[in-house]
Amino acid sequence: MTQRDRDRLVVLRQAHKRQITQKQAAEQIGCTERHLRRLLKKVKNEGDKAVIHGLRGRASNRRRSEKDRDQIVRILSGEVYRGFGPTLAAEYLAERHKIQIGREALRKLMMDAKLWQGRPRQVEAVHVWRQRRSSRGELVQWDTSDHDWLEGRGERFYLIHMIDDATSELTAHFVAHDSTEENMRLLKRYLETNGRPVAFYTDKASLFQTAPKIARDQKELPVSEREPLPPTQIGRALGELGMVWIAAHSPQAKGRVERSFQTAQDRLVKGLRVAGVTTLEQANRYLETEFLPWWNQHLKVVAHNATDAHRPLDREHDLAASLSVVETRQVTKDYTLRFDAQLYQIARQDIRTGLRGANVRVESRLDGSMKVRFQQHYLSVSQCAVQPKENIDSAPAMRKPQSGRSAPQAP
Repeated sequence: MTQRDRDRLVVLRQAHKRQITQKQAAEQIGCTERHLRRLLKKVKNEGDKAVIHGLRGRASNRRRSEKDRDQIVRILSGEVYRGFGPTLAAEYLAERHKIQIGREALRKLMMDAKLWQGRPRQVEAVHVWRQRRSSRGELVQWDTSDHDWLEGRGERFYLIHMIDDATSELTAHFVAHDSTEENMRLLKRYLETNGRPVAFYTDKASLFQTAPKIARDQKELPVSEREPLPPTQIGRALGELGMVWIAAHSPQAKGRVERSFQTAQDRLVKGLRVAGVTTLEQANRYLETEFLPWWNQHLKVVAHNATDAHRPLDREHDLAASLSVVETRQVTKDYTLRFDAQLYQIARQDIRTGLRGANVRVESRLDGSMKVRFQQHYLSVSQCAVQPKENIDSAPAMRKPQSGRSAPQAP
């Protein structure tokens, strides 16, 4: 008998002895007067145990049979479901094994079977909460995670995330290398699908910010006293396409994308394991067909402002040109230029005033092609066949006369 039961019993005895009215007793117990009279009658017939609920100590009518419980434990004991929590396990049981069970019931079952251990809640470090941006496309957080996504079953690769700050809508892709080209490819796909967001929010990685070069014997100057550094390739591309780049000063500042990686490193890793993924191509297929649809269906929220802040790609926005690795080369007097250890000749019909000795823009595009632009015009170039240099043997040197002897005279 609990303390609450004892308190109810005291009130019922007082009502039975007419020390208080039935109305007062009903108010103290928290029931109607009609139900109070039932309890008084039950106490008279059964004694003090009448205040104990009749279902206490009995198994629930919805309790799973021992056969079903053993089957669930056997399934979740498999290596493929190692580390699954009750929430994720309940989803996979319903989807793959057609077994419907509540999350909390499964939690108790897994804890009894030593498949899950409840973790005590801990007070984490408190950071100032930042309100979401009001509109979709107003701010997109962008980052890359280096993690053993296949748990040693295959090659190690990276996951690039782009998550909308207002809605948590996710765009992601697995890549073999966290390079400028791979990030540009995902950026191109995002822009073609959604349009141009107002701003991207990233860390200060070398892909997004040029690091100043400082000699060992010199101290780093404050930001206000430094000379402006040239943008990175991605920074230049964002500027050409009219998007703002914002740098985060700490991991907590871009907490939304950091938390998205925590979710992916739990759910996505286990999903890849269950699906038997072993290659980069299979991982991207699972990401596109399973994980991203689940994320954008269950974790996406409605923006406070229904207006979409994405802007369309206009005619002046050339994605192929902006999303390329751009370098500058100088045209020689014979209208050639050197790039990537190769010599290129500018076509005669594209020669124009001011081209000789001028700087041209060389674009190494994502499709592997190369384009050369002078001012607003693209030039046709062709690779020149460089003739190998001949090895010319030098004439044999004349012997130096020894000291004390004169050189032989010519006849």
